[in-house]
Amino acid sequence: MSRERGFLEFQRRDHVYRPAEERVHDYKAVELRLPDSDCHEQAARCMNCGIPFCQGPTGCPLGNIIPEFNEHVYYGRWKEATDILLETNTFPEFTGRICPAPCEGACVLGINKDPVSICQIEQAIAEKGFERGYIKPRPPAHRFDQRVAIVGSGPAGLAAADVINRAGYHVIVFENEKYPGGLLRYGIPDFKLEKWVIERRIALMEKEGVRFETGVKVGADMSYRYLQNRFDAVILTGGAQIPRDLPVPGRDLNGIHFAMDFLTQQNKRVTGECESFDEEISAKNKHVVVIGGGDTGSDCVGTSNRQGAKSILQIEIMPEPPPTRSAQTPWPNWPVMRRDSSSHKEGCKRDWSVNTTEFVGKNGQVKELKCVKVEWPLPSPGERTGPRAIEGTEFTLKADLVLLAMGFVGPGASEIAEEIGVERDPRGFITKDDNWMTNIPGVFVAGDMNRGPSLVVHALANGRDTGKSVAKWLSARRNS
Repeated sequence: MSRERGFLEFQRRDHVYRPAEERVHDYKAVELRLPDSDCHEQAARCMNCGIPFCQGPTGCPLGNIIPEFNEHVYYGRWKEATDILLETNTFPEFTGRICPAPCEGACVLGINKDPVSICQIEQAIAEKGFERGYIKPRPPAHRFDQRVAIVGSGPAGLAAADVINRAGYHVIVFENEKYPGGLLRYGIPDFKLEKWVIERRIALMEKEGVRFETGVKVGADMSYRYLQNRFDAVILTGGAQIPRDLPVPGRDLNGIHFAMDFLTQQNKRVTGECESFDEEISAKNKHVVVIGGGDTGSDCVGTSNRQGAKSILQIEIMPEPPPTRSAQTPWPNWPVMRRDSSSHKEGCKRDWSVNTTEFVGKNGQVKELKCVKVEWPLPSPGERTGPRAIEGTEFTLKADLVLLAMGFVGPGASEIAEEIGVERDPRGFITKDDNWMTNIPGVFVAGDMNRGPSLVVHALANGRDTGKSVAKWLSARRNS
């Protein structure tokens, strides 16, 4: 145990942000790193539980060995902490910045006090690891002749590439965008994950032997037959691509866009990849309505503030969550509760239990939303229920820009998947066996293409598991 009474002596130090009036004028990271002294105190709050639920099935999807690295941080043993963290987490510099921290939701201390600041400690370990050279290129000591192609460079693809490369196999990652990173680069705003963090990791992976081929659309620019003749295994990691739509009257009006299109444009502007687009999506001097109350909607709020929106309203069809953990999600489950992000604190209004029934426009441009308040009746046993409009609660909202941030419903079309006849489930997600292989021998799948849209940490865990299965499969073939 790092400090027997640490959880009684020290209070949780929550996320520390740059002043809102400063950060809304740039796209730099909003969060500040904890000083070493604060990290030592926060790590001391860990109780070194006999059963560490933080790393169990309800906690960290990666199985991070949290009490042990907390103890090393408390004593200032940063190298030991880094080594333990890297045993389970391929990219702690990503998860330390953008993970919602299910580990903290399962922290035993969280039963009656604020949980340990695990996510901030993880970020501190990762950055200390880079600064002191603990995280450095480690190419495999031996290379086998077998080659693996990974289609997609998002979190699942990168994690699989890292595991397979370290096992000694040749890995080439194909990406249809200009730069690798997938969702990490193009979907998450710089104020949450600056792109130099991704570029630093990509450069390290290249030094370890991973190759990246960008601007290549597999299935269009190259066929599966081409890959089949040159690679021993292929992994599909294209992610979930079909956003949930809102098919109500007026949906075809100008000014209504999917959130990811809006966020991707701004990410490309910030990094200088593209400064103009065929259809510009901008919140400047506009009344913005964000439909969807999750993290993507929050990212739209932060981006709209930085673009100079006249007003921002985020609406959600679900009821407003309680301010603290509810009885419906008892510990150690992930608590359903209201979460106010750094973007919300920069300025926006929010409303819950709202359903949009129609978009109203003028000269082809959206100008208003017709909405109604809804309630959620309790379902009968074995039945599902949906929202029910409350009579007499209809109202309108002014809107020049509407951003649909309601999640994703499927992976979408994949030229290579269609070419080779990969099987899908009724929702369109690619099926796999226990070894992450599809119905096509030698073709594997990882991340949201199989699991469905989820957290980055789940995609990383899927990628690691798939990479291990591929390495084992290649080894068996080599030795047969």
